[in-house]
Amino acid sequence: MLSTFKTAVTPPSDLDQPALWFLFQGYRLLVSTADEGLQIPLSISADNLGLHPVREQYLGYWDDNGQRIHCFCGEIEKDTLPPSGYSWESLRPLYPLLDERLFWLAGVAIQIVDWDRTHQYCGRCGQATVNHKKDRAKECPQCGLVSFPRLDPAIIVRVQKRSPGGSKILLARAKRFPTPMFSVLAGFVEPGETLEECVEREIGEEVGITVHNIQYFGSQPWPFPHSLMVAFTADYDGGELSVDSTELAEAGWFSPDALPNIPPPPSIANRLITSWARENYMGDSVEPSQ
Repeated sequence: MLSTFKTAVTPPSDLDQPALWFLFQGYRLLVSTADEGLQIPLSISADNLGLHPVREQYLGYWDDNGQRIHCFCGEIEKDTLPPSGYSWESLRPLYPLLDERLFWLAGVAIQIVDWDRTHQYCGRCGQATVNHKKDRAKECPQCGLVSFPRLDPAIIVRVQKRSPGGSKILLARAKRFPTPMFSVLAGFVEPGETLEECVEREIGEEVGITVHNIQYFGSQPWPFPHSLMVAFTADYDGGELSVDSTELAEAGWFSPDALPNIPPPPSIANRLITSWARENYMGDSVEPSQ
């Protein structure tokens, strides 16, 4: 059973057992379509699958009851057909179909592949970069600039309004959502900001209200494309909703028994909303709508 994953950058010199290969064509992952369900390819090398990565990176290994299962990722040329029994699939819909630990490792892999592709040259002097010998980084042999994988911190916050008649949650529908869906508000942290300051600014900019009692909830790496979501809860403090129409289509307060369509698992947005609904739903047998 896969238990502990160890990150590493130096591949084994004598790989003699099949490894897991997270191979991407653009942002689509190669998965097996065998009868036992979708699986990540196991192979000594990508060449054995009939594929030849443009670039590849070693991710580390799983400890499987004392036996190491090594993991690699790689980028495959745009028009390459998948081997027989395999297909290229978008990552996000694979969440309910893959082992959850493999899904999140695939999320790491796609970020490493994207970083590897976009850091082939030094951003300061233009020289071709090389892999750093010890760290997950690209190093410029000419000017010495070291570039690590990109990570964009973002806040995501559940705002609730408490009243004697019951608690309500603030949800908004972004214009960018391909289907009508409401979620808690989120935004990227700006240089010089604390996370709490970002919460206050984003709420003020997007819906025009103020909040207080900001509390940490949890965090989640979000590889779409390379974010770290830091989640908070906050209480409504004052003001009337005034929606920023450049990003949002609408926003409103919702009770736990009348929630609109919300983001599905595994997003931390889903956890923020459903945990609040369970805590505040007053019905006897009917679950909060989603």
